[in-house]
Amino acid sequence: MSVIAIFSGRYCSADAVIQDVIDSTGHRLITDDRIVQKAAEASGIQESKIRRAFSARTSVFNTFTHEKELSIACLRKALAVELDGGLALVDGFCGLLIPPTVSHVLRVCIIAEMPYRLEQAETIGKLTRKEALKQIHAADADSSAWTDALLSVKDPWEASLYDMVIPMNRMDVARAGALIEENLIKDAVRRTSASSQAQKDFLLAAAVEMELCRAGHDVSVTAENGAVVLTINKQVLMLARLEEELKAIAGTLPGVESVSTRVGKNFHEATIYRKHNFEVPSKVLLVDDEREFVQTLSERLQLRDMGSAVAYDGESALTLVKEDEPEVMIIDLKMPGIDGMEILRQVKATRPEIEVIVLTGHGSEKDRQQCMQMGAFAYLQKPVDIDELSATLKEAHEKIRQVKA
Repeated sequence: MSVIAIFSGRYCSADAVIQDVIDSTGHRLITDDRIVQKAAEASGIQESKIRRAFSARTSVFNTFTHEKELSIACLRKALAVELDGGLALVDGFCGLLIPPTVSHVLRVCIIAEMPYRLEQAETIGKLTRKEALKQIHAADADSSAWTDALLSVKDPWEASLYDMVIPMNRMDVARAGALIEENLIKDAVRRTSASSQAQKDFLLAAAVEMELCRAGHDVSVTAENGAVVLTINKQVLMLARLEEELKAIAGTLPGVESVSTRVGKNFHEATIYRKHNFEVPSKVLLVDDEREFVQTLSERLQLRDMGSAVAYDGESALTLVKEDEPEVMIIDLKMPGIDGMEILRQVKATRPEIEVIVLTGHGSEKDRQQCMQMGAFAYLQKPVDIDELSATLKEAHEKIRQVKA
C-alpha cells in the first residue's frame, strides 16, 4: 500500500478524516510535530526555531543566517528518515517536502469553502466570527508562504499540487475517508522498484542538503542512484571556488558516489550568493533615530559579512527583539519615546543573553557607568571607527559562542 500525504486548511474537519483513514488502513501517523521533534534531535536546533519555518513571516536576519533554509533542510531529512519506517500517513506541512519522483504517495488536499470553516470554528472551536476569520486568514497565509517557498505556487489549494482535492463542504467525513481509500489502491500510486529507489534518493539528497546548510550554504540538491547534483540559484563571484567547496562537503557523505554542480534558472538574477559566515555576528540589530547614519552603518557592516537589521525607535526595536531574536544590539541613548537606557534595561531583564553595545554621541561618564552596570557589553562614542566597532562586535559574538558551547 502507498504513503498518504494530507495538506489541509484550518477548520476543514481534516483531523476526523485522517482518523477515519488510519482506523481503516492501519497507516502510521506522522505529524508535523513529530518531524519537528526528530529534526531538532538530529540537528541540535531548538524545536521552536525549526517550527518557525512554517510561518509566513521570515526573520529580517534570514538573508545572512539562512535559518529558514536550514530548518527546511532539517525537516526534509527527518521526514525522509521517517518514511523509511514503512507505511505512513503524513499530516501537515511536511508532506509537501516529498518530491514528485516518489510516486507511491497519494497527495491529498482537504479544504472547504469559508462558510463551512467559519461554522466549524464557531461551533467546535468556540470562537467568535471575528476570531475565526483572524485564525483562518493567518493559517492560510502560512500555507501560502509554504507552498510558495517550496513549489513557487502561492495558492496552497491549487489542484495541480495534489492527486485529489476533497471539498469538505460537499461531503461528510466517512465519504471523504472512503474516497482516499479508493484512490490509495490505484496503480498510479502503487509502490514500484523505481519509486522505492526514488525514496532512497530523497533520503540521500536530504542528508546532503542538511550538511551543506549546516556549513552555511544554500543550494538545491537532487540525487539519483548515488549521483548528487547541486544547483546554485544565485550569482556567485567565484563560482569555481564555491563548486569545489560544495563538492568537498557533499563528496564525503555516505552513499554519495559522485557530485556535480550546475547553475539554476535564477543564477543570472541580481541576488548574490551569500554563504553564512559563522565567525562574525549575523543577527545585529541597529537602533538609532538618525536614519542616514544607521543605514550607512548597516551597509558598512554588511560589507564585512555581518548581517544587520535597522530600527529607528525603541518600540520597533523591542518588537524585533521578541520576533527575530538578535544576538547583538547596537543602540543610541538619546531617542524620542523609549530611549536607549530603557531599551537596555528591558532587554537585559527579558533577554539577558543578547549583548548590547551602546553607541552614542551624547552620553556622559555617568551614562557610561550606568550602562555598564546594567549589563552593556561596551560603551562607544560617535563617531566610531568602523574597525573598532567590528572588533567589538566580533568580541561580543565570541562571548555568545562560548556561552552556547
